[in-house]
Amino acid sequence: MILLGTKIPALLPLDVDINPNSNGLPGIGQLRTIVGASMTVGLILAVLALIVSAAVWALGANSSNPHLAGRGKFGVLVGLGAAIITGASVALVNFFWNVGQAV
Repeated sequence: MILLGTKIPALLPLDVDINPNSNGLPGIGQLRTIVGASMTVGLILAVLALIVSAAVWALGANSSNPHLAGRGKFGVLVGLGAAIITGASVALVNFFWNVGQAV
């Protein structure tokens, strides 16, 4: 009678070593250009949201409208958060890639 526990390690792959291949598919360079351009658009939209929200905040504060001022404050926080996430996206992906490689 063969024990099940002794058979399982022989079925598992021992050393799988797969790394990202930057020339495995055509168009990788263009894809990097597209991702960089979308990051630029994201940052521009975050700055636009920040400017509009700051204007709404100022208008609400000067007109004694707390609802409008609160919405402006929230918009400023969203614009700042979007800029932080967009700017840190490459570092975040690299961090989690390295965490996944350490598992």
